[in-house]
Amino acid sequence: MISNWSGTVGRAVRNPSAPVTYALIAVCCLIFLVGPASGFNPGYGTGDELLVAQRAYFRRWGVVPAELFAGSPRAALTPATALFVHGSWVHLLGNMLFLYVFGAMTEERMGRVEFTLFHLGCGYLALLGYAAANAGSAQSLVGASGAISAILGAFLYLFPRARVTSLLPFLFFLPLRFPAWVVLPFWAALQWVAAGRAAQGPGVAYLAHVVGFVLGLVYAWARFGRGTRVRAAPATAPEGENQP
Repeated sequence: MISNWSGTVGRAVRNPSAPVTYALIAVCCLIFLVGPASGFNPGYGTGDELLVAQRAYFRRWGVVPAELFAGSPRAALTPATALFVHGSWVHLLGNMLFLYVFGAMTEERMGRVEFTLFHLGCGYLALLGYAAANAGSAQSLVGASGAISAILGAFLYLFPRARVTSLLPFLFFLPLRFPAWVVLPFWAALQWVAAGRAAQGPGVAYLAHVVGFVLGLVYAWARFGRGTRVRAAPATAPEGENQP
């Protein structure tokens, strides 16, 4: 099981300094490249040997709900380690694109230390929430999507009028620009619907997206209050990318 994206993404209005966001992207990419999922590390072998190595790797560093609630101290750390592990190139690039688009402005508004703790804390709780809803599952869950969903929730509250360029599949992927208050609730609604229809088995952990988004939105509301929203003027923005 991977925590991945389904929906639209665009570029936010400006490019502030965001060392934590860029560091998170760099760490996730580095971990992926040296791990078995990238296929670049010959130490994991090829063919069936590589597949076995990938399963063992995801089980070690990912969240396995059945083990998490069995009381293992090691398993209790996995909702944190799983945030830096990705299952494929598409999984990695999709998550990092969303983090790049929405993380920089959110980090600038929160500050580096608070943003780091926010990312890790909400990511942990999002994966924990998914695991609690699937407590008997023996499948591994990896990916930063829960944490990034929290960033989207916070971004929605802090920058509701920021313009986002989106590619919508049902409109033939035409690039259209909408304010965040239109794009992000629509995305969250898609995740909620998909979570309700999700069946047991490999796939996308939509529920982790929903939990993360709600956590981020509530945190931003509680932390910053009604008087701290930022108005963002429209600006040129490159197109986004749709994830399967």
